Amino acid sequence: MHCPYCRHSDSRVVDSRAAEDGTAIRRRRQCPECGKRFTTSETVTLTVVKRSGATEAFSRSKVISGVRKACQGRPVSDDDLALLAQDVEEAVRATGSAEMASHEVGMAILGPLRSLDEIAYLRFASVYRAFTDLEDFESEIALLRAEREFNNRTSTDTNSQ
Repeated sequence: MHCPYCRHSDSRVVDSRAAEDGTAIRRRRQCPECGKRFTTSETVTLTVVKRSGATEAFSRSKVISGVRKACQGRPVSDDDLALLAQDVEEAVRATGSAEMASHEVGMAILGPLRSLDEIAYLRFASVYRAFTDLEDFESEIALLRAEREFNNRTSTDTNSQ
């Protein structure tokens, strides 16, 4: 790490701390040449491999823009979308892989989106799961209804105890 003041090619780490929910490390450094201190931030880059084979850094804003289209006209706030993007990034990083296919990122969006808004989920799923006909929609709706019914029964059983 070059010193930003005197451009000396070395520096000493004085202090390290986790930052940004543990996704980055903030380091205080000191230059042995001029003695001045400066701060650096280190983050692990998560790379997304697109269908074309091109790669780019993971971006929460791209997750939000993709989900925003599915949420158009739905009662979903910008804060909801920001939390969803954070959940997706945490899930993707939890896989431990430094590289992930864009399709896998899209699939990682489905769980949190399903909890947020079922209609937006169906819209998004129809693209990422490549629904081809009405039967695909009908079977997904049947799964959503069965899950809702199960959750209602489970919460009723819990409340009655």
